[in-house]
Amino acid sequence: MRKDAGQELVFKALADHRRRDMLDLLKEQPRTTGELCARFKGLDRCTVMQHLRVLEKADLIIVKREGRLRWNYLNAVPIKKIFDRWIGQYASQAVELLARMKSEMEGTK
Repeated sequence: MRKDAGQELVFKALADHRRRDMLDLLKEQPRTTGELCARFKGLDRCTVMQHLRVLEKADLIIVKREGRLRWNYLNAVPIKKIFDRWIGQYASQAVELLARMKSEMEGTK
């Protein structure tokens, strides 16, 4: 298995707007599969479950079962790893640039 195969699964999972919408809901709070099905009225339960399986395979959600309920929790760690690899260094450079600009502007007043 390739070193970044997990990230490929994350990118694939994030490629679909419905899965991103599901993650947005889970960012607010954990939800049962039934709650997610109710929020996506245009999708049947089977389709919602397929999307949840893609998210789970990409490790973007953690599933806990309590009796008949299936609770879905957001796991932001894979997204943080992508941020660290692809965005973090550029974000810190942008902050440094803004700090320099601020210093230069304050120095010219």
